[in-house]
Amino acid sequence: MSTQTPHISRPSRVPANASPSGDGIVVGAGPVQVDAFIDFLCPFCKQFEGRSGPLLDELVADKAISLVYHPMGFLDALSTTRYSSRASAASGCASDGGHFVEYLYALFANQPPEGGPGLSDDELVELGPAVGLADSSFAACVRQGFYLDWSSYVTATAVQRGVSGTPTVAVQGTPVPASPQTILAAVRAALADAGG
Repeated sequence: MSTQTPHISRPSRVPANASPSGDGIVVGAGPVQVDAFIDFLCPFCKQFEGRSGPLLDELVADKAISLVYHPMGFLDALSTTRYSSRASAASGCASDGGHFVEYLYALFANQPPEGGPGLSDDELVELGPAVGLADSSFAACVRQGFYLDWSSYVTATAVQRGVSGTPTVAVQGTPVPASPQTILAAVRAALADAGG
């Protein structure tokens, strides 16, 4: 039996602002990389974003970090319509439109309960205009499931990296507890190591 990790093929289409590996959306251009593995159906991810989002936004604005969001379809089994994957794919469409973070906040603000159908594609489209995604290309991207293959790739790649739950946060590749205090401490330590 082979112990090699199976190769996950990169999808033919990845959203704008995708990481070099294609499995996340990069926000900011700071020297320290922070990875956030999230699922838009996950209540703990909503709490994480509520608590840590303002700090992460501030660190991005201060050019301290490059924040890489990995929107996973981890909890598809907890909705009747693969909501996690559809919301992840829609966030890729939002990245194409230049409003990924704003749309991420809108998805969490309108998070459906686990176990139900989740938001419909039309409802996912309706969240767009309030965050600057009013053009028809965003709506078409969501309705056509343009990035569903990408969502599967993000999820498979995260699982291969050892992510077993959401939210999972890593600073410079090292997992840290998903709280503002521990993230900030790890970022400061990484900046100090880099002489920044």
